[in-house]
Order: sequence, then structure tokens, then C-alpha cells
Amino acid sequence: MLRLCGRGPVLTTAAAAAVMAAWLMEGWGPSAELRLLVPEELARYRGGPGEPGLYLALLGRVYDVSSGRRHYEPGAHYSCFAGKVIGRFYGKDGLPTPELILVEAMMTKGLEANKQEQQEKQKFPPCNTEWSATKGSRFWCSQKSGGVSRDWIGVPRKLFKPGAKEHHCVCVRTTGPPSDHLDNPRHTNRGDLDNPNLREYTGCPSLAITCSFPV
Repeated sequence: MLRLCGRGPVLTTAAAAAVMAAWLMEGWGPSAELRLLVPEELARYRGGPGEPGLYLALLGRVYDVSSGRRHYEPGAHYSCFAGKVIGRFYGKDGLPTPELILVEAMMTKGLEANKQEQQEKQKFPPCNTEWSATKGSRFWCSQKSGGVSRDWIGVPRKLFKPGAKEHHCVCVRTTGPPSDHLDNPRHTNRGDLDNPNLREYTGCPSLAITCSFPV
């Protein structure tokens, strides 16, 4: 990202986050207002006295953020398309360079990974946890543990992701069909307890919603 600093205000990380969100929602399609800018032209748009405006460039695409110069925070309107900067991400013909295509692929992959992570969190919500030097550790489940509201509580289990040596505590459904086979009428009514990536906490009752480990 080009950060245009000068007599005008500095564009913050929050501004970049807002523009990125707007960009992802809008997509990468062409615009009837397309302009091609060289870096020297873009440098004129720093928001200072006598300058024509305040522009933000993000991965070669340019946004007019003049109306939000005092409030650069997520949710503000930074999606006014101004043009493209000729250089690393766009050629002189205005078409994406291989580097931009690679970045787009990485962004798509990251969004997909985030989507899978959210789905996994719905399936295995994180436990509530606490630790103190006098009482030791405690893990427990509730209907809102991990920030996931649901109609079941679950029991604490160690979740080992494939290829990972470390584990983290998650809450696991104890009744109904497995999450991966919700439409299967023939099941053992044990929820996700038989998932091969889960392990019980040693010394904790199998169906306890709280596991405590004193010092």
C-alpha cells in the first residue's frame, strides 16, 4: 500500500482495513470511470492546501477518501474508485500484472481459510479457560463459550488438528448425529465425541462440563 503522507493527514491501518473490505465486496471488475495514473500524478493528491484531493492507493487501485479525512475507521465510505497506478500491479494498458493476480489468489485463499476456520469454530467452539497460581487451571463449557451462541453446552476436549503437535480446548456436542453426518438417521447419539481428532482430559469425568486441574 502507498501511504501518502505530507501536509494532509496520514492514512491509518483502519483506513486500509475499510478500503480492503470495500474492495473485496466490490470485486475486481472494470469501471467506466477508469483512469491510469503514474506515481508522480498520485503524489499530487495528498490532501494539502491547493492540492486536488486526497487519494489512497491499495495494491494499485486508487480510492478517493477526501470525504473521510477526519474519520479513517472501518465502516466509513472509502469505495469511490478513482483509477489505477501504473507500476507493480497494473501495466500501461491498465491490465493486472502477474504479481497482482498472485496477490488476488492469495487473498482468495486467505478468505477461504477464514471461512473454514469459522465453520470449525461453530462445530467445536473454544472452551472458557482460566488459570491462577493458587488454583491451577480450569476449562469449562457454556452455551456462549468461545463467543458461539448455541442450544447445547458440550464437554471440554483436546482438539488436535492434523499435523499439529499442540492442542486447544474445545466444547463438543454429546448427543445427536456427528456434525459431518447430520442427515444420517442411523447414529450412536454421541454427537462429535467419537471424532478421531479429539482426546479426553486425563482426570476429568468424561461428560463433565467443567475440568479443573489444581496446582
